[in-house]
Amino acid sequence: MALFQIGNDKITIQADSLGAELKSLQDASTGREYLWNADPHYWKRTSPVLFPLVGGLKDGTYRLDGREYAMGQHGFARDMEFQLKSQEASELWFTLQSGEETLEKYPYPFVLEIGYELTGRTVIVKWRVKNPAAGQMYFSIGGHPAFLCPINEGTKQSEYKLRFDAKDEVTVSCLEEGLLCEQKKRYPLREGILPVTEQLFDGDALVIENHQAHSVSLVKPDGTAYLTVDFDAPLFGIWSPPHKNAPFICIEPWYGRCDRADFAGSWKEREWIQVLEGGETFRADYRITITE
Repeated sequence: MALFQIGNDKITIQADSLGAELKSLQDASTGREYLWNADPHYWKRTSPVLFPLVGGLKDGTYRLDGREYAMGQHGFARDMEFQLKSQEASELWFTLQSGEETLEKYPYPFVLEIGYELTGRTVIVKWRVKNPAAGQMYFSIGGHPAFLCPINEGTKQSEYKLRFDAKDEVTVSCLEEGLLCEQKKRYPLREGILPVTEQLFDGDALVIENHQAHSVSLVKPDGTAYLTVDFDAPLFGIWSPPHKNAPFICIEPWYGRCDRADFAGSWKEREWIQVLEGGETFRADYRITITE
C-alpha cells in the first residue's frame, strides 16, 4: 500500500493504492480536512470502492450458473491492492485485474479502473469496469465516501441538515439486519432540506432508489452548504453508524444494492444489477465539491 497525492490551487487529495481509496480531501489554502479519518472506534474506512457487490447478500451467498459462491458485504475490491496506472498534476488512475483469488469468489474476468480528477474545488471520482471476456458480465459498483459532520468545532451533528435536489419528499427503502425489508418511510422536505436528527440513522442506511435525487449537500447550522455530492446513479445511500454518534455522514452513489430479505433469485436476477457485454466498458462517475 502507498499513498499518492495530487492537488491544485483549490484542493488537495490523497488516495491509497489499497482499495484505490480516497483518504484525504483538503482545502489547499486552509488545510481543512473534509473526509473521515478512518478511526476504527467508529468505522475503519474513509471512502471504499464497492465492487462487485454493493451491500450484502442474503445468507452471505449467491447462486450463479448452478454454483454457489460466498462473498462478504460490499465485495472484495476495497481490500485489494491496486496498481498505479498513471499520475498527472490533476488526475490519478488505479487499476485492478481479476485473478485466481477473485475468480474463486466471482467467476468473471474483469479490469476495474478507479480515477480521481481535480477541477477547481471538485474531485471527480471515475469508475471504469471492463469485460475482457466474450460473454456477459454481471456486477454492481458504488461509492462510500464519509464526510466530517460536524465540520465546525462547537457544533453538533444534530444541528446539521441534508439538502437534496428533490423539493417535497424522499421515500426511503428500509433495512433490517442489512437486507432490504418491505417497510418504506417518507421524509418530507422543506425546500429540499432534511434535518439530521439523533435518530435519523437508527435503522441503518437510508436507501433512496429510483432517481429521486442526484445532488446531496451537507449544510451547517447557519444554513450554509459546505460540501455537495453530485451523481447520475439511479440510487444512493446516506449512512452513519447507528447508535454511535459518529462524527461523519456518508453520501453513497450506487449502481446496485443489497438483497431483499425475501430474495430467492440468482446473481443475475438481483435488483439494480449491471450487465456488461463482452469486450465493453462501463463508465460512471460522481463529483465531490467543497462549497464553503
